[in-house]
Amino acid sequence: MKAKSSLATVYVVDDELSVRDSLEILLGSNNMKVISFDSAEAFLEHYKPSESDCLILDVMMPSMSGLELQTIMEERNICIPIIFISGHSGIPETAKAFRAGAVHFLEKPFDYDQLKDCIHEALKKGKSSLKEFIHKRKATLLVEQLTEREREVLLLITQGNANKDIARYLKISTRTVEAHRIHIKDKTQARSLAELTTLVIHAKLG
Repeated sequence: MKAKSSLATVYVVDDELSVRDSLEILLGSNNMKVISFDSAEAFLEHYKPSESDCLILDVMMPSMSGLELQTIMEERNICIPIIFISGHSGIPETAKAFRAGAVHFLEKPFDYDQLKDCIHEALKKGKSSLKEFIHKRKATLLVEQLTEREREVLLLITQGNANKDIARYLKISTRTVEAHRIHIKDKTQARSLAELTTLVIHAKLG
C-alpha cells in the first residue's frame, strides 16, 4: 500500500503492480492523494471514508473480483463512486457494474486524460453520495429510537391521518395517539409534517 498527501483521495485496487505504479505517478502529479491496494480484501480492511474520494477498480482479480467487491460495498453501505478498469471486459460485466452504480467503465489501455475527467466526475458524485448517506444514516438512527408502536403512529401521521383516525385504526385512545406524537417529535427532533415525511423516506420506514 502506498499513499501521497493531497486533497482528493483516489483509491486504486488492481493486482498488477505496473498499473498501480503508473496511476500513482499520474494522479500524484495532479495533486491527488493516491492509495493503492493489490487486492479487494486489502482495500476493505484499510478503507477509511472521507468527503472527497473515488475508487479505480480492476474487474478481474484473483480471490475477489471487482464486481464481487462492489457487491460487498453495497451490502456494507460503503458509498464511494467506482471507476472500473479492465483489459478484457464484456457486455454482461459492464452492464452489471453500471446497474450497481458504477460511474464509468474503461478498457485497458485507457486514455489518461479521459481517466482524469472520469475521476473529477466521480469526486463530484462522491460528495453528493456522502451527504445523502449521512442524511439516511441519521434518519435511521433517529427512527431506531422509536418503539414499535411509535413507528406505526409515525407512518400513519405521514400518510395524512388525523389523530382520531389513527386511534380508530390502532384501537387506542386519541389521548394516547397525542402522547405518541409528542414522544415522536422529541425523539426525532422533527417539528413539522414535512420533516417527519422526509425522515420516513430517508429511513426507508414501511
